[in-house]
Amino acid sequence: MKSVSIFVDVQNVYYTVRQKYSRNFNYKFFWEEVTKERRVVSAIAYAVARGDEKQEGFQNILRNIGFEVKLKPYISRADGSSKGDWDVGIAIDVLDHAANSDIVVLVSGDGDFALLLNNVCSKFPIECEVYGVSSLTANALIKEASRFIPIDEKYLLPKR
Repeated sequence: MKSVSIFVDVQNVYYTVRQKYSRNFNYKFFWEEVTKERRVVSAIAYAVARGDEKQEGFQNILRNIGFEVKLKPYISRADGSSKGDWDVGIAIDVLDHAANSDIVVLVSGDGDFALLLNNVCSKFPIECEVYGVSSLTANALIKEASRFIPIDEKYLLPKR
């Protein structure tokens, strides 16, 4: 049985899935697929804390599925811009867990992670799977993945 570490860029998944499908990602189905016949070393979902009850409920759902949820405060700047980026945190965790995993799964379309996957795959005998919305996932990230799995209809919650 291969070991797997899973890293989910929650904000990226939320916005790309909403933009492409006007739906929500089905984390429970994803979990069942990605952990099938695999031993989970770590599973971390990275989100932004806004103090919103609905978001806190969603974060509890992620925990109940099996994810550790890491939260970063949402920062609203005086100029109207905002910040809630987890890229460095995700990169550090991937590097920390790669040595103890056969497979690293990254759920994000962010091209900034291409260099991370290149580094991890060159340092460790590891597979890197990327899940992302095809049309909204950076080509550089797809190229660096050992396997790219498009987020399509089967990974979405039903329409309400």
